Amino acid sequence: MPRPWPESRLRLGGLLSASRALQLEAIYRRIRSALEVHGYTPYTIADYLRQSGAEVGEGCWIVPTSFSTEPYLVRIGNHVSIEEGVSFMTHDGGPWVFRDRISDLQVLGPIVIYDNCYIGARTILGPNTRIGPNSVVLAGSVVISDVPPNTVALGVPARPLMPLDQYRQKCVERWTAQRSAEPCDREQMKQHLLTHFREQLS
Repeated sequence: MPRPWPESRLRLGGLLSASRALQLEAIYRRIRSALEVHGYTPYTIADYLRQSGAEVGEGCWIVPTSFSTEPYLVRIGNHVSIEEGVSFMTHDGGPWVFRDRISDLQVLGPIVIYDNCYIGARTILGPNTRIGPNSVVLAGSVVISDVPPNTVALGVPARPLMPLDQYRQKCVERWTAQRSAEPCDREQMKQHLLTHFREQLS
């Protein structure tokens, strides 16, 4: 866990207010966290997140991402995949507009992702949200309320799109139509897919 800057150092001899000092400390933590995360892979970053205070299950695949400033409020289950650029926002920044009246006002909440879930690239997960087990949140979604179990969700804000069984059926149908009849390596698969999608790519 990154250690906070000493308050006296942040205030620079009294030149900075307490709220400005907190802002600078948060920026410092984000920069330090980004530098630390750089050395991890999707298979090993769970160790870093656990050291930071998050609860992370087994068998996860997590691309280094924008993680919460309160990692102890994040719980990730087993067999969860989290793509690039996912943001964990365990605090609501909106109360900033009331700080002139309540200087220490903050609104926080946990983020819980249950077992066997997929979170698509550039998704934003807001505070006080839960992703139910066996669920998929498609890329670019903004989650501000719970996603039910066995659900595919999409949108801004994220809403249920279809049941997981229906999504699985669509995936199987597409892959059956797209897959090569023979086992192949990456280059052979590339050629196969270029042939398969020739009309759509032209």
